[in-house]
Amino acid sequence: MPLPFLTADRAFDATDDDVALPFDDQDHDQWRRPYRPGPWRVGAAALILLLASFVLLAAMVIAFAGALPGAGVCIGIGSLMICAALRLLRIGAWVSRHGLRRVAFFSTTTLSWGQVKALRTVQQPVRWLGLPRTVQGQALVLVREGDEPLPLLTDHNADFLSRVEAFDRAADTVEAWGAEYGAAS
Repeated sequence: MPLPFLTADRAFDATDDDVALPFDDQDHDQWRRPYRPGPWRVGAAALILLLASFVLLAAMVIAFAGALPGAGVCIGIGSLMICAALRLLRIGAWVSRHGLRRVAFFSTTTLSWGQVKALRTVQQPVRWLGLPRTVQGQALVLVREGDEPLPLLTDHNADFLSRVEAFDRAADTVEAWGAEYGAAS
């Protein structure tokens, strides 16, 4: 079963390094994540899905025992766990011809390319795996007119921890989309 939120660009698998934009199929209207989800993110989602399977199995046992309200509660909890795992896999930066989208767990920020003043990679304190602890690292920040910079990607988040080359490729790809569709640098 294809999972479109897990698909990453195939340009990095190719040997041609001259491709600035990852998709040459002229179908830039769809929202795409220009990098693969990292092992920490996929592992956390897999663990949540594993726990959800146990909760749903418990719901089945409870339903066969005759306590339907308890089974309904377990089904609801299992469904919430599945939704949380899927949302966890969607977290990240998404690009299209229309703009840039930053997906967080509880919110989504969408900006047109005209609203993006600059995209640049900077050295700054970044959160380690999204936790309150900060470490010195790199971040791809989005600068908007009259607003503070918004970090899109960091080299210490769940997608790029211990994968510096992948962070560099993803940052370069997002910057290339911005340069192509109107974000000033």
